[in-house]
This record gives sequence, C-alpha cells and structure tokens, in this order.
Amino acid sequence: MDAAVLIVVAGLFAVVSGVNDGGALLATGLKLPTVRPGAGILALVVMVAVVPLVTHQVARTFVTRLASFHDPGGKIATTIAVISALAVVAVLSAKGRPTSLTLAIVGGLTGAGLGWGLPVSPGSVALVLAFGLAAPAVGGLLAWALIRVLVAVTTAQGMAHWHRAGFLLQTVAYAANDGQKMLAVFMIALGFSDAPLAYTSLVAALFALGTMYGLPKAGRTLSREIIVFRPTHGVAAELAAGVAVIGCAAVGMPVSMTQAVAGGLVGAGIAQGGGRVRWYAAVKIVTAWMLTLPTSALLGGVAAFVVKGVTQW
Repeated sequence: MDAAVLIVVAGLFAVVSGVNDGGALLATGLKLPTVRPGAGILALVVMVAVVPLVTHQVARTFVTRLASFHDPGGKIATTIAVISALAVVAVLSAKGRPTSLTLAIVGGLTGAGLGWGLPVSPGSVALVLAFGLAAPAVGGLLAWALIRVLVAVTTAQGMAHWHRAGFLLQTVAYAANDGQKMLAVFMIALGFSDAPLAYTSLVAALFALGTMYGLPKAGRTLSREIIVFRPTHGVAAELAAGVAVIGCAAVGMPVSMTQAVAGGLVGAGIAQGGGRVRWYAAVKIVTAWMLTLPTSALLGGVAAFVVKGVTQW
C-alpha cells in the first residue's frame, strides 16, 4: 500500500517537475527561432530518458546520501517529503514567487527523514546546500564572461549555432542533474537502484506532459522578468548554466538548472550594464529560493513526526 501511494505521488511529482522546470529551461531560447518549442520539448524528453542510462549518480544522492530511504518507513517518509515539496512550491508559485522544485525536494527529504527518525547525513546535506548556492553564482560568473566573447566574435548567424549548442548542453545538464530527482522518487517507490529504460521513459513522458502545460507561464518568468532580454543573454545563460550544472553532476551533487539559468541571465545582464537587470524580480526569485528549502524541511519534518506517531499509537 505504501509503495502504491508513493508511485502515484512520484508520477504527479514528475508532471509538476515538467510544469516547473521544463518551461523555464525552454524560456531562454524563446526569442530565438533556432529551437522551436516542439523540438525543444522533444530534446528534453529524449535526454531525460537517455542520459540516466549513462549516469544516474545524482539520483543515488537523493536516495542514499541525504538519508536512508530504503530503511523501514522510507516509502512513507518519501511520500510525505514529496507532498511537502509540492505544497511549498504551489503556495509560492500562487503568490507569484517561482522557485526551485529541487530545493524543495532536498528540504522535504531531509525534514521527513529527520521527522521519521531515519539516518540523515548532516555532512551530505550541508554539501548539497553548498553546491546549490554555488551553482547560480558560477552560472552568473561564466555568463558574465561568455557574453562579452559572444558579442565580440559572433555574427547573427553564428549566434544561432551557439544557441543550438547551448540548448543541447542545457538539456544534457538537466537530465544528468536535477532532472534525476524524478527518477529518485521512483527508485524509492519501486526498490530499484539502477536506471532501467522503461522507468526513465516513463519519467520522461510524464515530464513532457507537465512541460507542455507549463511552458507559457514559466517562459514569461525567466525570459521577460529578470532582465531586459536579448538573444545573446539567453545563449550565454544556456552555455554557462550547462557547464555549471554538468560540473555538479560529475560529483553527484544535485543543483537546480533553473537557478543556474537565472544566475546566468543576471550575469549576462550585468556584463552589459546593471540597468538591464530587473532587480525587483531577481530579489523576488532569490527570496523564494531562500524560503523554499527550510519551509519544505519544516513541513516535511513535522508531518513525518505526526504521521509516525499516529501510525504507532
């Protein structure tokens, strides 16, 4: 029964990940005709299905390094963690504060693990948080440098080629890193530790449904609100975020692709004059990030503690 409920929750989580992440990943390229939304969604879906067959190190981090979710009670704790993460993201999004679902699930898993009494690794949690903070900063610094190079040496036709390369890099980075949070929930629910194609394909299909639904709204948030957007900003942000997130994936550290892209957009905007950055929107998004993880952890911890107490009473 616990596994059946978690499987349903895992499917919902994959759809919401598409709503929250997919549109935001496509947003930076919406002002360039090089990658159409349909082709972009297809590329994302294929990468989400295929890349974990090569590496699923980040999914293992969610499952084993934050807490031991294969221990007794792990499925119930995971269900509580996912529901807590979805609730926090839903409330913040409803208030016009788009946030990171990756931060939310890290917080939810940590809090629910503690609340249920599962072994939680403070060192691993701290390491994940450190990488999570570093990713948007590194994305911003790389984009600050890249946009100067792109403007100096690239023609309009060349920019289209760079956009294709940047978008492809971004899709690979997402599938190798925080996109694996979806696979991790199915790992706990079904008890497997590798990445069978049947399960990665299921995750990808559910993710695609959410992406098609969430593209219009998520696209407006990143491509229009953070900076006075130009195509070069999007290309620089894609390239910078892709490099930063793949680097984190190489050491198994889950970070948010949308955070790295947002950092890249801000860095690219600053490189061409800080006046291009809409700081009120950037501050609103950063504030939401800061609220997301502790709120999800608190909600997941309290809920897990209460549910465990009720079931054992």
